[in-house]
Amino acid sequence: MSDSLFWTIETGKPATTQVPRFADATEACAWLTSVHSELRAALHRHGALYLRGLPVHDVEDFAKVRDVLVPQRTPYREKATPRSSYGNDVYSSTDLPPNQPIRMHNENSYTLTFPGLLLFGCLTAPEEGGATPVADCREVLRLLPADLVERMRTAGWLLTRNYSEHISLDWRTAFATEHREDVEKYCADNLVSCEWDDSGALRTRQLRPGIVHHPETGEGVWFNHMAFWNSWSLDEEIREMLQDEFGLDGLPFETALGDGKPLTREDIETVNAAYEGATLRRNWQPGDILLVDNILSTHGRDPFRGDRRIVVAMGDPVALEDCRPTVAAAAREEQAA
Repeated sequence: MSDSLFWTIETGKPATTQVPRFADATEACAWLTSVHSELRAALHRHGALYLRGLPVHDVEDFAKVRDVLVPQRTPYREKATPRSSYGNDVYSSTDLPPNQPIRMHNENSYTLTFPGLLLFGCLTAPEEGGATPVADCREVLRLLPADLVERMRTAGWLLTRNYSEHISLDWRTAFATEHREDVEKYCADNLVSCEWDDSGALRTRQLRPGIVHHPETGEGVWFNHMAFWNSWSLDEEIREMLQDEFGLDGLPFETALGDGKPLTREDIETVNAAYEGATLRRNWQPGDILLVDNILSTHGRDPFRGDRRIVVAMGDPVALEDCRPTVAAAAREEQAA
C-alpha cells in the first residue's frame, strides 16, 4: 500500500478515508484512477469503504466517479422496490417512506447475474438518521448457528412473489414490460417458475443458494434475501394485516429454506440478530461515497427525518455460477410443503 490512502477503523463504523482536497470531480477522478488497485484491495479486506470529502455535488459528479470505480454497469433485474431514475444509470437508493427501515440484504441475491459492486453517493444528507448500514457477510456467516448454516448450505432458500398493483410492485414494473410473453421468457431463461391466475395476477417461485463464495477471494459468505423477505421480519401488526388481506399464500413476498421445512420466528430472529451483530454505520455527509462489494457486504437503510438524497449505481456484474454456489439454482413449480 502506498501512503496515499489511510483507513480509519472505528468500532461500529465502516472503514473510512478522508480524501485529499480537489478542485472538482474531474480532478478527483484522476486521483481515484491512480489509487484504484489500492481501493480494490481494501474493499476485499473490509467489504465496504467510505470515501469522505469528494467534490460530488450532483448526479453528473456522481456519474463521473461511478465511471472510474464501477465502469461496467449492471441493470436492475426483477425489481422489488420503487426507485427514481436520474438518467445515465443513476437511481435513487429507494423511494420507500422515510419512517420505514430497510433490513440488510445483498442486491439481487435472487437473480442469476447480480451486481458485484454498488456505489452510493450523498447529495443531500438527512437532518436525522438515514444512514446506509453495512454488514460483512463473512462475519454474518460466522455468527450464525451451525445447524442453520448447514441447512442453508445443503438446501438453499425459496422465494415466492405475488405481484400486485395494490402493494409492492406490479409485474409490469418489476419486469419492465407490458407483455406476458416477455415475463414468461425471462422466467424460463432465468430458472423462475411463473403462473397467472384468472385475474391476470402473477406468482413466481425460485430456489437459490444462500451461501456462495466470492469469485476473487474465494471466501464463503451468507448471501440471500431469506430474512429480508420473510413475513416474520415484518412488524407484527403489518404481518397480521397482510395475512388477513391476502392470505398466507398471497403475501407479496415469502421465503423458506429449500428443504421445505417452514422457518420459525426464532430462525428469522437469529438471522436478523447475526446481521445486527455485524452491522456498521456512519452518518452521511454531502459528498460522501460508499463503495460496497455486494457479495462480501450487505446494506440497508435507517429511518430518517428531513430531506435525504442518496443516489446509487450498480455494476461489475457477477454470474451466480462463478461463485461456487452450494446449491444449484432452479425454478420451483410449487412451494415445498
